[in-house]
Amino acid sequence: MVVLNRIYTKTGDDGTTALATGERRAKSDLRFEAIGTVDEVNAAVGVARTHVDPAGAMSAILGRIQNDLFDLGADLATPAKAGGRERLRVAATQVERLEREIDELNASLQPLTSFVLPGGSASAAALHLCRTVARRAENGNGERDVLWEPGKNR
Repeated sequence: MVVLNRIYTKTGDDGTTALATGERRAKSDLRFEAIGTVDEVNAAVGVARTHVDPAGAMSAILGRIQNDLFDLGADLATPAKAGGRERLRVAATQVERLEREIDELNASLQPLTSFVLPGGSASAAALHLCRTVARRAENGNGERDVLWEPGKNR
């Protein structure tokens, strides 16, 4: 377990911050934008979890998604070219599990005939927010330079 005695270090006051390898980069580096957006998705999923039955299947799915997003953040914070010991990497099996769960949830739904407006319930609105933030993380704000793919982080 990670123990954090304080949540600030003052080491970024010069406009840089560190990757998991210790390498310092400008806070404006696209990698930190991606890490921050993944963190934002994780926070949004946490909000969505507060609107579902804590003992239900949806809460369990959302909890696994949060763990996977945390792993993704760690993966993004550790470029593949980093030397030394093997670092945590998001595996294709995690992506496959998520896709299976999406398929299982969609199986009972009628085919969509129009776009769905966010809302309907607090949980639905929160999950729509998760979807939009995740889309931003996936798109990289229009950048075509992909920072992450399962098992191959550069």
